[in-house]
Amino acid sequence: MSTKVTTSSLMKMKQEGKKITALTAYDYPCALMVDRAGIDLILVGDSVGMAVQGWDTTLPVTMDEMIYHTKLVTRACTRALVVGDMPFMSYQSSMDKAVENAGRFLKEAGATAVKLEGGADVCPAISAMAKAGIPVQAHIGLTPQSVHQMGGFKVQRDEERLLKDAKDVQAAGAFSVVLEGIPASIAEKITATLTIPTIGIGAGPSCDGQILVLHDMLGMHDGFIPKFVKKFVDISALANQGLAEYIKEVQDGSFPSQDHSYK
Repeated sequence: MSTKVTTSSLMKMKQEGKKITALTAYDYPCALMVDRAGIDLILVGDSVGMAVQGWDTTLPVTMDEMIYHTKLVTRACTRALVVGDMPFMSYQSSMDKAVENAGRFLKEAGATAVKLEGGADVCPAISAMAKAGIPVQAHIGLTPQSVHQMGGFKVQRDEERLLKDAKDVQAAGAFSVVLEGIPASIAEKITATLTIPTIGIGAGPSCDGQILVLHDMLGMHDGFIPKFVKKFVDISALANQGLAEYIKEVQDGSFPSQDHSYK
């Protein structure tokens, strides 16, 4: 069995210049597949709202839904570090509620850490969680929970603010930070400045690691794919082929055959 990945493992990988691999997963079979492949970090993202639930944003996802999906993922993982993503309004209303909800990911769902969106504005929450013994992954740049405030899913280019946010979340106690929708040159400066690992998504090749939504990179759907996504296989096309063949064989009577029938 491979050694379990920890927050210390990720820090060591940055120090040694080894790239960190990360993907999302939302259920047991996908998490099992990803974990066995050797991925370092699995994020149970609130992107489940868009990838699985069919919403246009991540905003409708609830805390109970995130606990449920995280439970499914942690049951499958023996190697990857599992991070539970704190959904919209699970940490913004009060510090006590934020720490309580973060704790649920570890206590009820078996996650190792949590992720929350925001820079300097969420540093008090990061500090409170860290003091409670909860590892926190920060997330700056394009933060999907702020989609309406940002006026859409837009690349973030304010270098001064982004560098400040990165330094602030590190100082607050985050063990790593996701950089989303940031020009590669800015992400490179942030990565060189911080001692904690940076995990990029649409932030260029210089980050310490990369993360993508599993459903996007495996081509599980044929809808909109962001510019930063590479489709490594087209499962949607393969599935369509298999479904068409199934319909044909049922309709013409060739399935089930004797090979698929009990004697």
